[in-house]
Amino acid sequence: MRQVYVNGDYLPETEARISVFDRGFLFADGVYEVTLVLDGKLVDFAGHMRRLRRSLGELGMAFALTDEDLLDIHRELIRQNDIEEGLVYLQVTRGSADRDFLFPAEETPNTVVLFTQKKSLVDSPLAERGQHVVTVEDLRWRRCDIKTVQLLYPSMAKMEAKSRGADDAWLVKDGYVTEGSSNNAYIVTPEGTVVTRDLSTDILHGITREAVLQCAEDLQLRIEERPFTVEEAENAAEAFSTSASGLVSPVVRINGREVGPGRPGPIAARLRQIYLERSRASAV
Repeated sequence: MRQVYVNGDYLPETEARISVFDRGFLFADGVYEVTLVLDGKLVDFAGHMRRLRRSLGELGMAFALTDEDLLDIHRELIRQNDIEEGLVYLQVTRGSADRDFLFPAEETPNTVVLFTQKKSLVDSPLAERGQHVVTVEDLRWRRCDIKTVQLLYPSMAKMEAKSRGADDAWLVKDGYVTEGSSNNAYIVTPEGTVVTRDLSTDILHGITREAVLQCAEDLQLRIEERPFTVEEAENAAEAFSTSASGLVSPVVRINGREVGPGRPGPIAARLRQIYLERSRASAV
């Protein structure tokens, strides 16, 4: 049975408990990170911890555990659950207090939960085939740069994509793609330029995004960080997304229209290969 971590204890998932008054449950007053595991090691761990601290700071949420504490917990869960390839999920909430929209007047102990997911992410049939995506209006709140646990609208967008026979949704605001439902979105122009939305409060500052853009820069690819339209995406030479769980995942159809030749393109394939090589070499 899978072992999880809850507030200092490692225990079977069936015995894990949090309070019904936890603010993560009542208000989505919490943040999270998901870290890729390859060969039993953590990929981009320092980057995920840096973003965690930023998210906590934006919500004014105190947090006592150090990065070293969290690294030990991640590694222990990987060991206990025998994870060679998969993910470690970390969630931190403001803790439990009587229900009130105002933050608790006195500091409450955080609720800290971690669990693992065993998944085959490298050998991905979806990456081989390429994703089919549809566009959906971006109706999320305007602080998408904070990695909060309020994920209902992205879940609704994924369900809409599924109902339309697609694999995922790309979110659109004012005619421009912001990002995928749980990933950052990219196109490759007919001239070979990699385009992805610039950082702002409209998108998550992806850790995999940062790593993949560095790979693209090292490959001397042209990069433009700017908004792009749905029409640009539909007429691109290639398209892809990045995330901790999807790595670099090609997109071959948008709104039923084939992107380029309708199969995964060489730039996405090369970036996926380089990203995997570097991730394996630098994992901790």
